[in-house]
Amino acid sequence: MKVRAAVFRDGTLNPSFEDLTLAGPRAGEVLVKIVASGVCHTDLKSAGKVSPVPKPVVLGHEGAGVVEAVGAGVTKVAKGDHVVLTFGFCGHCPSCADAEPAYCYNQGRLNFECTPVDGLRYTDASGNPVHGDFFSQSSFATYAVGHERNVVKVRKDAPLELLGPLGCGIQTGAGAILNDFKLQPGQTLAVFGVGALGLSAVMAARIAGASRIVAVDRHAHRLDLARDLGADLTIVAGSEPTSAEILKQIPGGVDFALDTTGVLPVMRQAIDSLAPRGMAGFVTSPWDGSELSVSVRHLLLGRKIRGIIEGNSNPDVFIPMLVDFFMQGRFPFDRLVQFYNFDEIAKAFHDSEDGKTVKPVLRIAA
Repeated sequence: MKVRAAVFRDGTLNPSFEDLTLAGPRAGEVLVKIVASGVCHTDLKSAGKVSPVPKPVVLGHEGAGVVEAVGAGVTKVAKGDHVVLTFGFCGHCPSCADAEPAYCYNQGRLNFECTPVDGLRYTDASGNPVHGDFFSQSSFATYAVGHERNVVKVRKDAPLELLGPLGCGIQTGAGAILNDFKLQPGQTLAVFGVGALGLSAVMAARIAGASRIVAVDRHAHRLDLARDLGADLTIVAGSEPTSAEILKQIPGGVDFALDTTGVLPVMRQAIDSLAPRGMAGFVTSPWDGSELSVSVRHLLLGRKIRGIIEGNSNPDVFIPMLVDFFMQGRFPFDRLVQFYNFDEIAKAFHDSEDGKTVKPVLRIAA
């Protein structure tokens, strides 16, 4: 079928809009008419020249839309269902078998290689192949094909154009707190970087009953929003060690620290802010493979470091839960969102990169 897509060809954040031919859905797959798609920093990184993602490519991995058709054997969703598309996972490796699909052994291949084993999905007007299947969806297009596994049915009374970011960024921040840290009432949290992931963590910590929530960022307007959403203490990141200020305000340190920046000195500050037996979680990392230096002595008092992907979420359970929280007024992630028209995708990318917009969402359906 013919689709309109944003195609990234040259390693910049400025795609071309092209009419492509999309194959599918095949057995086990779902064709979704995309209503809207969030823009995530992973999209920005993947569009760049240093990214391992092959070009030309259709990106987008926070899609929300309506099921248009299903392939053979699909029973989880049906035509007309409202769905959120999330990350790809194989469904049969040890992690998937343990209901921890975020740590799928095939995570890299299914989300970043953009080359399905049964062949590329897209061809351009000249008949040349275009990479897709980014995060098993490629939602910067009018239609996308996902696998039954990574298509999550959601309630129809929720605002569908708002829900796409639950598939990745919002899920990652909230899931780190609720699924991975399993933060309990009375415990304390520091969040380093309060973009979409960090602010989602702040809201989730308030739901969980945290006694003190610290937000750290270099953008004052984001700290103002963090305070509105539940942070008790905000710190403007600067030349002075943030961990020292946190230890001054919370003697002994925090129970949990979440870094959303992937910046090595900031990650180290997160570790240094921990109380004995505390845990630091990292949800991203430098793409160049840079190594983090850590004092082993600091860790000996039971402090732990943990990598967290996609909030350690089981999307079929967690995404509908977040939708319910939103509809109850307990998780107002709509306050993070700014909508852009599909043809404003380059502006959305640049506004996200500059920190002007917390969570851009592209309106794609006509």
